[in-house]
Amino acid sequence: MKKRKGFTLIELMVALSIVMILVGIGIPSLNKFIVELRVDNEISLLCRILLIARNTAINENKTVTLCPLNDQNTCENQWKNALSVFVDANNNKIYEPLSGERIIKIKPSIVEGDVLQYGNTRKGLTYAATGHLSGWGQNATFKYCPKGYDDKSRGIVVSVSGRIYTSSDDNAAQLDKNRSGITIKCT
Repeated sequence: MKKRKGFTLIELMVALSIVMILVGIGIPSLNKFIVELRVDNEISLLCRILLIARNTAINENKTVTLCPLNDQNTCENQWKNALSVFVDANNNKIYEPLSGERIIKIKPSIVEGDVLQYGNTRKGLTYAATGHLSGWGQNATFKYCPKGYDDKSRGIVVSVSGRIYTSSDDNAAQLDKNRSGITIKCT
């Protein structure tokens, strides 16, 4: 009598059930992990472009603006779009290449559905040659909020001195807060 090798139907069903349970537990965790990576990446890119803008202003002794430009090369309050850093010789938040202004760096737009805010109505952020923010009321918080994951929102505070500070997790509620203890939320 020959013995057949293989699985019985019951063994196959048990193994399949275990795999389905593990997948059911793992997929939501994987989605949250991917969202966290996306948010961390965007915050990192934003920090780098802010540092590039500030350092260029200091090193070249010129006014430098960071903003989303529209088709007329004017800064607008659409922070989800690509962000441009440019030398803004006359500090008017308009990119004018014929006046000798030049683009220094462009950060691509964010993922569709996510939100990036800088204040409520601010159209741009300008660094003076000293590295400080140029103009009254430009200090605020960049808030990045991924669609459907409000608890994963993060922020970057830009102070009047031009320095940046990232939000941090308070470990109790697992929500990011700024240095004043205010939870990062998009409106």
